[in-house]
Amino acid sequence: MDALGAEQHMPLGTEQKLVFTIREKCRVCYTCVRECPAKAIRIAGGQAEVIADRCIACGNCIKVCSQGAKVFRKEIDPVRDLIQSGARVIACIAPSFPAEFHDIQDFRQFVGMIRVLGFTHVTEVSFGADLVARRYKDHLSLGQEAISSDCPAIVSYIERYYPELTSSLANVVSPMVAMARVVRMAYGDDSKVVFIGPCLAKKSESTEIDNAITFRELREMFENSRITPSKVDPSNFDPPFGGRGAIFPLSHGLLNTMEVTEDILSEKVLVAGGRSNFLDALREFEQGNLTGHHLHLLCCEGCILGPGMSPYPNTAASSLRFAKKARIISYANQKMAELDKEEWSLKLEKYEKIDLSRTFTKRDMRINKPNPEEIKEILYMIGKYSYEDHLNCGACGYDSCEEHAIAVINGLAETEMCLPYSIERLHKYIRELNTSNEKLATVQEALRHSEKLAGMGQLSAGIAHELNNPLGVITMYSNILKEELSTDNPMHKDLDLIVEQADRCRKIVGGLLNFARKNQVNITETDVIQLAEHSISSVIVPSGIEIRFFNKVTDPIAMLDYDQMTQVITNLLKNAIEAMPNGGEITLQISDSNDQVVFRITDGGVGIEKENMDKLFTPFFTTKGIGKGTGLGLPIIYGIVKMHKGEISVQSNADSSKGLTGTTFTINIPRKRLM
Repeated sequence: MDALGAEQHMPLGTEQKLVFTIREKCRVCYTCVRECPAKAIRIAGGQAEVIADRCIACGNCIKVCSQGAKVFRKEIDPVRDLIQSGARVIACIAPSFPAEFHDIQDFRQFVGMIRVLGFTHVTEVSFGADLVARRYKDHLSLGQEAISSDCPAIVSYIERYYPELTSSLANVVSPMVAMARVVRMAYGDDSKVVFIGPCLAKKSESTEIDNAITFRELREMFENSRITPSKVDPSNFDPPFGGRGAIFPLSHGLLNTMEVTEDILSEKVLVAGGRSNFLDALREFEQGNLTGHHLHLLCCEGCILGPGMSPYPNTAASSLRFAKKARIISYANQKMAELDKEEWSLKLEKYEKIDLSRTFTKRDMRINKPNPEEIKEILYMIGKYSYEDHLNCGACGYDSCEEHAIAVINGLAETEMCLPYSIERLHKYIRELNTSNEKLATVQEALRHSEKLAGMGQLSAGIAHELNNPLGVITMYSNILKEELSTDNPMHKDLDLIVEQADRCRKIVGGLLNFARKNQVNITETDVIQLAEHSISSVIVPSGIEIRFFNKVTDPIAMLDYDQMTQVITNLLKNAIEAMPNGGEITLQISDSNDQVVFRITDGGVGIEKENMDKLFTPFFTTKGIGKGTGLGLPIIYGIVKMHKGEISVQSNADSSKGLTGTTFTINIPRKRLM
């Protein structure tokens, strides 16, 4: 199978489709949407699906799909069955074959290879092109505005999307149909006709053709039957032979076949080939901007670039167009040099009596434009709140944001197709994920810290209980000895030191027990303003330091343990005073919300070094000198806050080069205790 070719076996439900999608290969790049002139691609569930009723079988989606996800229906088996049926089967070869079979030096070898497949006759569609060109020339001589096209994809597009212009179509059959009528007149009405060419749309153009296969399929038949040029007898085409129709596949091939000059000052024929060009030409023709001109349209930029042509290795499907054009011109020149023009003219006169007329059917598939409010609603969904937001980048496959919105409303597209919208959503998800990760990291760190504190608490409780009894004995006997000694005894001072240090040890043990407490909170209805003022009054403030209180509370009542929260505030105020040896200002601010009360204590002290921030709530860690701190103050504060189901956080700067130094402790306590 070609990298951009067709699948031999179709998925279920695609029997009537000419073009369909292999879902497993579709990467949803929207290239097919962009290149489809009929917008016959529906994106649903992130997959591109071809809508059979809207598809004109132009094959653009096949040519541009780099993943080979867009494929067409093959008819190799039906053609083989037709050949094996014993019927007279005539192959009609499109004049673009020299551009495809460049690897076969002599066209007579090519004809011989087709005969070996079992075809009884091999004829040239270029003779049909000669006949059709004469009819078009008659139309042109009438000087009427008209649209001509031998391209079934163009005709199908006009019938579906410009049905009011079907009356402007020149009612002349395509060269393929013309040749089918010629060969049946020449070889019998019971003849079976198989068209072989570069076009997919030919497969469904006319019931007068029994089967149509592409050049890709013909190559596959050669390969499967192991037919090569060296193994066949060269043979010429069967009459009637084509003439100037050999150049029909080129973009201006019709004019050349009609022998009409391309002098833009003397002729009124405009040729438009390719998706963008033919769409623009139709739009201008409908608007009346091409008055007095005959319009000739091609879906591809000449049949030499049809989707049924084999892509060259390592090149784009539409590449080498000039090489292909050169081969067509070379073959046409050779043919005209060898052609018996007298016999050719006689054949033209004989068969020009054949009826080459046709009719067209209006099959309106246009989508009604939704009302502006519906369009605006979809645009809002993809972040287009004003016209300035309409980037019209085309990444979704539609020319404008409004066209995309209309397609969404009609079930042809999804909002996720908008690349800027999807990128913004992705950035939002990344931001949310980063925030979630940060919160998770904080929770994990808090959990590790809590586990560490719990272990330290159990150890501290055990140590405290073991030390309490011997410390009590030391204190008691020291006091007994003091009472028995006279005040002027030199040992009296030693005993005072023993009692003093024993009392200090008892305080440390008491701190350990406080740290180890887990559920000793007495929740009462508390006035937080009164609590703050009482805490400030409980602290001895040295000269040079000022404590300022800011009350931003709307409701002062909260459920707290008054004594323990007083301990928290006073300890933090004492720490702030000790961090300000040169004096300064300390602020205590209280604010609240419906759910919580916030205490914020800020000092202008020396700050906490960055490397010590993670150790603040670790038991026995202190930056104070020996004998000046136990390292249990902040861990006890942490435990009290946690028992209130609250949170405590610290911000500090100890580097004056980065701004003012100092520390802020923020405590968030739920207004009501969480059960």
